[in-house]
Amino acid sequence: MMGAIVLSHRWLGIAFCLLFATWFASGIVMHFVPFPSLTEAERFAGLAPVGRGEATMAVADAVAASGITDATRVRLIRRNYGPVYVVSGPSRLRAVNASDGADASVEFPDVALAVAQDHARRRGLDAANATIVARADYDQWSVPNGFDRHRPLFRIALDDAAGTEIYVSSRTGEVVLDTTRSERGWNWVGSVLHWIYPTVLRSNWALWDQVVSTLSLVALIAAVLGAVLGIIKIRIRGRRMSSPYRGWHALHHVIGLVSTVFVLTWIFSGWLSMDHGRLFSHGQLTPAESRITNALPDWRMAASLDQRPLSAAAREIEWFAFDGGVIRRDRTGLDSQTLAKAGELASARQAAFLTEQDVLSLTTRMATGCGAVSALADKDDYPAHSVVPDAPVYRSRCGNLWFDIDGADGSVLQRLDASRRAYRWFYSALHTLDFPVLMARPRLRDVLIVGLCALGLVFSVTGVVIGWRRLRLTLAA
Repeated sequence: MMGAIVLSHRWLGIAFCLLFATWFASGIVMHFVPFPSLTEAERFAGLAPVGRGEATMAVADAVAASGITDATRVRLIRRNYGPVYVVSGPSRLRAVNASDGADASVEFPDVALAVAQDHARRRGLDAANATIVARADYDQWSVPNGFDRHRPLFRIALDDAAGTEIYVSSRTGEVVLDTTRSERGWNWVGSVLHWIYPTVLRSNWALWDQVVSTLSLVALIAAVLGAVLGIIKIRIRGRRMSSPYRGWHALHHVIGLVSTVFVLTWIFSGWLSMDHGRLFSHGQLTPAESRITNALPDWRMAASLDQRPLSAAAREIEWFAFDGGVIRRDRTGLDSQTLAKAGELASARQAAFLTEQDVLSLTTRMATGCGAVSALADKDDYPAHSVVPDAPVYRSRCGNLWFDIDGADGSVLQRLDASRRAYRWFYSALHTLDFPVLMARPRLRDVLIVGLCALGLVFSVTGVVIGWRRLRLTLAA
């Protein structure tokens, strides 16, 4: 048995020691430089005021023109040439001109370029030298599945000092992503290495999932074998513990013993990041729950909302299905909005967010035994955040099942059963150290993450040296 452990750890270590080193090093980078994305603040800053006096068709007519029979959300935004409705269903979305319902998808580069330039100028970016770089389904920064409904994407380089590149959806004509030269550079040694994220692999989600999950599991087995071997090889003389090894082997043994708990929990939790419902629940709504949250409304009910005046400051108007009805959402600022329910008089009082009673009415249709709804506290153990700053997130506890609902737009942010709550601790807490006590002390958390990952990196480097020497001897023989 001991011989098998030694042999397995030796060759698995040779195969995976460099991968371990890149995981620890790239983990430090990822903590400070996340994968490129368009933040809600950036997206909203790039929007033009919607209302300029043009006549727009009724929301129900826009839904009909889109051909999306299962539409649950409609947004009115302005492009550089006029207002556009973006109609969304559970699986697809489409843009139509608000004046006549004609298709408003973007086929020509000059239209995408104009959209990107207008967006950039509103954000204060220099777009004078902007040019189209590519029109493609995938590149290194647009591989996440969230962009699937927008592909292909137009990539526009602004040629500004920051090396900004903007991506425009061909489906809706919206800006959906931006990157800078600095973000791209750091992510090559951060997220791309850490997630094994080359475009050719990540563009095939099923293949990428299988490859990374398998590699993570084998790496975990190698780490467990090393921990077992390291503990067995400890020599105890009186009150002193020592290593039987010398040189790099001794350094690898001692550092391994010091970092055993962190290395094992970090690799284990990293493997769990690829769980996707294999061991723990996936946190998604069941088909029955989805049918309730995505219940198709009678969009003709939105006619009463059309009577409400449009604020000159409104940057985005959204109509969304909620609890069998339709709600209109007028956004005049990143953190300012008003909601109005279909059927209410135009003179009725408007609220900024959904209420606890609104949420309870929905969740009691989704599950039984729901108690009083509560707003999440800032230091909640299972945090969920609205895209609207300071908007409430409501938690409805229905027995052992919890639903977190965004008070700003009615979307379900989290579905937490016992399995998903456990997953939060086994994956997120162990891998990113987002324990509430550390989240309240961000600098201490930074120090711990950098320090522990650096320790893991040094440990991995000793393995690289030992593995390289062993490999050279084997090849020489």
